[in-house]
Amino acid sequence: MYERILIAFDGSDTSKRALDEALQLARLTGGQVCVVHVTDIVAPLGLGLGYVPADLIEKYQDEARKQLEAVRSEAKAAGVNCETQVLMLETVTDSVAQCLQRCATRYGAQLVVLGTHGRRGVRRAFLGSVAEAFARDSECPVLLVRGQS
Repeated sequence: MYERILIAFDGSDTSKRALDEALQLARLTGGQVCVVHVTDIVAPLGLGLGYVPADLIEKYQDEARKQLEAVRSEAKAAGVNCETQVLMLETVTDSVAQCLQRCATRYGAQLVVLGTHGRRGVRRAFLGSVAEAFARDSECPVLLVRGQS
């Protein structure tokens, strides 16, 4: 049960809470975790951007790798086998949720743990919800961990 747990991690407090929950589950089940960070270079810079400088992409990926190295150390200290991956959206029409779904399938995830900010109303409509989009199409169980209110 839950021997392969995928965790989406972006460095936010909410994703740190999701990581904590996933590590606890992995310890209880004797499972392993795969922690992924999706580099979404389009959203921070606005839609319609035709070219993103390679050094900017590399900067985002370097920061993601640093965050994931700290996560790997935390998992090791908790006694949990951990691998990490930095992913990138494949096209301008790709989404973080779709990218995570592909990764979950490749990894053979038996559970996916995602942090959710719990946005409502206009903020949710404007910003969207990666967690909601992922959960809607997921082929495996999803644990949503709510951020602090």
